[in-house]
Amino acid sequence: MAEIISIGTALPNYCHRQQDIVQLMSKIYNLDATEKRKLSFLYNHSGIETRYSVIDDYSLQQQDWDFIPVNNKSPFPSLDERMKIFDKEALPLSLNAINNCIEGVIKANQITHLITVSCTGMSAPGLDLQIAEALNLAPNLFRTSVNFMGCYAAIHALKLAKMICDTTPDSNVVIADTELCTLHFQKEYTPDNAASSLLFADGSAAVLVSNFITTPQAISLKGFYSQVAFRGKNDMSWELSSKGFLMKLSGYIPQLIEEDIDALVAAALNHYQANKNDVTHWCIHPGGKKILQVIAQKLALENDDLCFSKTVLANYGNMSSPTILFVLKEMMQKIQSGANIFGVAFGPGLTMETFFASKK
Repeated sequence: MAEIISIGTALPNYCHRQQDIVQLMSKIYNLDATEKRKLSFLYNHSGIETRYSVIDDYSLQQQDWDFIPVNNKSPFPSLDERMKIFDKEALPLSLNAINNCIEGVIKANQITHLITVSCTGMSAPGLDLQIAEALNLAPNLFRTSVNFMGCYAAIHALKLAKMICDTTPDSNVVIADTELCTLHFQKEYTPDNAASSLLFADGSAAVLVSNFITTPQAISLKGFYSQVAFRGKNDMSWELSSKGFLMKLSGYIPQLIEEDIDALVAAALNHYQANKNDVTHWCIHPGGKKILQVIAQKLALENDDLCFSKTVLANYGNMSSPTILFVLKEMMQKIQSGANIFGVAFGPGLTMETFFASKK
């Protein structure tokens, strides 16, 4: 039996209001009055109130910028410069999430497996080895990494954790999921860049999955199911470049999800040998306000069914892969015994990954 025992989260020091970020991005993009009004409209209707970043510039006056060049004609930081910041900031943020996750439950030396997740920074030795050294974990620790899968990566990591628990006795698996999306905002004003700067944020979540211990709030992982809609492979992508990681985020993504979500949910529920009426809570990755709207409409959900997803989107924005774990943490703290959770997140491919879980 693989159970989620606890979830810990951590946020960077800098909290930015959405209304401040749009002012800054308008300056970076050098927008005229008309384009600025259009961008402000999108920000004001994003469903996001605040976002967190390891960069403080997004709430500062132009003369105080540090990461972003004060001179608008200067190039943005290179990939090397962005990765130096990731290397500096990702480890302490991850450790905060892990400590919040395991505190009062297990000691660090009881961790048997470590899975790290990120699509916004890479190095070798990587975050997995940095965490293992910082926590003084066993040198023969089982560790693996999930990289470059985008917003659905946390579900894939949960799937790996369940596989470990199903095959290895006395397992305490920790997933450390950290994304610093705001490192990769771009200077050029394009639809993709504007969408990225409107939605994405930084954050970290850690999950303890075990077949060895349990708690009253534990959630049992029942199964996983995924599908890929290949016709959407050019509508959501994430590529490396000398200027940082470049996101392509087409305006057609909500439409693609709207077209496919019914069939996906039906196939997933059939795989889980369940029906829609068995689902008491919907753990939907809040990729954006429009995505939540089309899912609610297509699945005929009640307004309160997506309350956890909407709250996370409003307070933190889209942090990529940790976001759904923030939603699940909210659920763990508030749902009652006997609840059945259907979770889904989306990413490059267009990949749609689901999980089914229940609370004792």
